[in-house]
Amino acid sequence: MESSKSNEAGTERPIYCFHADGYDARGRKNQNDRWKPLMLHGHERAITEVKYNREGDLLFSASKDKQPNVWYSLNGERLGTFNGHNGSVWCIDVNWETTRFLSGSGDNTLRLWDVQTGKELSQLTTNSSVRTCAFSYSGNLAVYATDKALGYQCEMFLIDVRSPEPILSHEDNVCRTSISGARISSLLWGALDETIITGHENGELNIWDSRTGKKLSDAQGHKGQINDMQFNKDGTMFVTASKDHTAKLFDSESLVTLKTYKTERPVNSATISPILDHVALGGGQDAMDVTTTHARQGKFDARFFHLVFEEEFARLKGHFGPINSLSFHPNGRSIATGGEDGYVRINTFDQSYFDYHFEY
Repeated sequence: MESSKSNEAGTERPIYCFHADGYDARGRKNQNDRWKPLMLHGHERAITEVKYNREGDLLFSASKDKQPNVWYSLNGERLGTFNGHNGSVWCIDVNWETTRFLSGSGDNTLRLWDVQTGKELSQLTTNSSVRTCAFSYSGNLAVYATDKALGYQCEMFLIDVRSPEPILSHEDNVCRTSISGARISSLLWGALDETIITGHENGELNIWDSRTGKKLSDAQGHKGQINDMQFNKDGTMFVTASKDHTAKLFDSESLVTLKTYKTERPVNSATISPILDHVALGGGQDAMDVTTTHARQGKFDARFFHLVFEEEFARLKGHFGPINSLSFHPNGRSIATGGEDGYVRINTFDQSYFDYHFEY
């Protein structure tokens, strides 16, 4: 249950196992069950993405069962669903003011919703699945990328969402960029909404001018597909998760690799704590192999690394399948995970997590 890792000096450094069932690694009952997570079961299929709003009072989740959900993060109560998609929902985002919600799906549509009522405000039909989407910081624009499929190239679009029409078309896009190489698998808005950072299926990273659609710079970030990209609190760095069994920390402007976090399995998602120098990774093996692997062998736990020293110091168990998405709460005191098992888990950290100091 407890393991250790040798550092360069040859001393043993413990890797703590945070159990999510009210017991610690030695089977002892935890005080007040403070490690017991909230288990949110509102989806029938695998979770694809979880995302907090800016205040952290709401948690949005998407899955392969067509219906994105929104929950109260404090008690895990489901607030409602966004009904309308006819295929797996691959990507979601919520704007800065929590008034608009965006979702992209395998039914070849991008949909804009009103958060308060759950009403669909706008629908845009695409040529292939919408793989990733994001609001700009101003909330005036949104960017989304489509898959390379059905004879169509991967494309990235910018659209104005200030006064959406019920039905939109490609002619309504502000900017359209055709991607000749590997498809976009993840993206982020750059500083001041002036650039867009994209991660690709071949592990490449690109920066684009959001106004012209021209490529400004590129870098070979990974050897495998980039599954997820998330900023740190001030947006100066971002962490990537890749199929090449690593997560990496990059500078947002230069795309220089700052740190590398190595595992022995594909990494599906990675997130940076807003208050501590911690990076959390989640993954496992491919979904097709899950049913033939025991949970103990699949290594379906979230893993915590020190941001600077790249050392793993803790693991968080609970899911019965690969973790597909991770997100720290904006206050840094809890973390939400979404897994292939269809559960969203909100784990509030015990005080010992904050008292622990990395030895160096």
